[in-house]
Formats: sequence, C-alpha cells, structure tokens
Amino acid sequence: MLDYPALQAVSLVVRTGSFEKAAQALNVTPSAVSQRVKQLEERLGTVLIIRGQPCIATERGEWLCRHMEQVGLLEGELMMQLPALAEPGLPPQRVTLRVATNADSLGTWFLGAVADFANRSTHLLDIAVDDQEHTADWLRQGRVLAAVTALEKPIQGCRVIPLGSLRYLATASPDFMARYFAEGVTLPALAQAPSLVFNQKDRLQSQWMELALGESPGHPVHWVPSTQGFVEASLLGIGWCANPELLVREPLAAGRLRELMPGTPLDIPLFWQVNRIAADRLADLTRAVVETARRLLVNPRG
Repeated sequence: MLDYPALQAVSLVVRTGSFEKAAQALNVTPSAVSQRVKQLEERLGTVLIIRGQPCIATERGEWLCRHMEQVGLLEGELMMQLPALAEPGLPPQRVTLRVATNADSLGTWFLGAVADFANRSTHLLDIAVDDQEHTADWLRQGRVLAAVTALEKPIQGCRVIPLGSLRYLATASPDFMARYFAEGVTLPALAQAPSLVFNQKDRLQSQWMELALGESPGHPVHWVPSTQGFVEASLLGIGWCANPELLVREPLAAGRLRELMPGTPLDIPLFWQVNRIAADRLADLTRAVVETARRLLVNPRG
C-alpha cells in the first residue's frame, strides 16, 4: 500500500517550498512532516526533496507530486458523486494543477483562459514558464500535466490540440530606427543594432532575421527577461525586438513604435499538449485554453 500521508507531505513541501508551510496546511508540526518525508525516503532508498530555501523536488519527487495531483483529481470527482465520504468538519481539499506555458503567451492570452477556468473551478493552478520550444520537456519529465508548446508531434502519453499562432512583429522606436536604420534595415545595419533577448533559449530575433533577410548576423544584445519589459525597452529606444502583436498594436497605431519591415510578421504555431491520463479531468481547462487561443491567436485550426 502507498503511504498517502507521506506522499501528501512530500507534495505540500514541494508546493509551498518549506516544511513549516506544509505543516500549517496539514495542521501538524514541522517535525511530523519531516518524519513522514524521511521515512518515505528511507523506504524508497532515494532523496525526494532537496532541502533549501525553497525546498524543491528531485526527479523522483516530481513523479510523486504528479501522482498526488492525479489522485486529488480523482478524489475530487469521487466526492462530487459521494459527498458522504468527506470527513465531517474538514474543508474540501483543493487540487493544484501544474501546467507550463511560454512567457509571451502568459503575457498576452493565457491568463484570459486561466480566468475563465478559475472562475468556474475549485482547482488551483501552478503555472511554470519556459520557452515555447522547451515547455514540452516539462511534460516529458512528468513535471506538469499540460503545456502550451511549439511542439506539434504528440509527446508520449499526451494528446495534442493546435491552438493557432502567436504573431510577432519586429519593432523599434522611431528614434532607434533613425539611429540605426536610416539607410534601411539591412544585414550590415542589423549587425550593429542592439536587439533585446529574453534569455539564452530565446531565438525569436534570429528567426525573424532569417525570415526577413535570409540569415541572422551576429549583433549586440541586451538581456531583458520580461515580456512587458520588451515592449517598454522598445519604447525607450534600448533595442529592437520581436514583440507579440497583441501587445504592440496600440503603440504602433500611435506611432510610438515602428515595424522594422512592415509585412514580415513571424508566426509561431502553438499547441496544447495534455497528459492522456488526466485529460478527461482537465477538460474544462483544455476547453478554456482552446477557446481563448482560437479567439486571440492567428491562423487557428480545428
């Protein structure tokens, strides 16, 4: 038999980041939580939690946490059908669903889908953020139940639903355009003009240059790890970058930003991949994600 009190302790320590907060959630002492986790680790012969500030799960710990998410979904479904099973006087347990998305989706359309879901559901969400080409890794590793990803091929054990494309426009301030592109947006000019890059995984600026001019020259880079920061940095003339069209329509219309080369949008197809085992129980979330994406993204399919 699985030791579910110990599994729950592991899950709560990881979710809250500390033994003390997990103890508060369980209404027990921190030493009791520590003992449950330690006994389970000794039984399995492996470390499940890396102690620190915050505490994080090991790979095996992540698998146990995902199992507890699915158990929580099943228990919630059962309580709806058989409410007499619930312990008297105790509040119903709220399940936290961990999903992944890319930062630009989070900053443009994904929170609208979350709002639609959260307003109708008792479930909570834990949203992990990574590059759209890397969120699929979270699914492969069992760290999330569903993800917005650029990967069209179904991950093993997952269903995939096309959402549409997030459109990017290469933009810069009028002053920046005059400073670096007075003679036009050419490869030599791009080699001198600083761009904005989110992090080491971000290839959007390179992809746009390859799309517009056939190659991506080396060039100066400002690192700005924020979707909204990209827009602000563009407006302030710090650099050029590929911004989501959903975020720059207004400053473009007002003339505060300009497209580097009008008529050369970069469309990044996005997909919703969801764990097959949990897919039926995540149907409401999937419906909200798909409906919101197909309303706001371009070239929707399905």
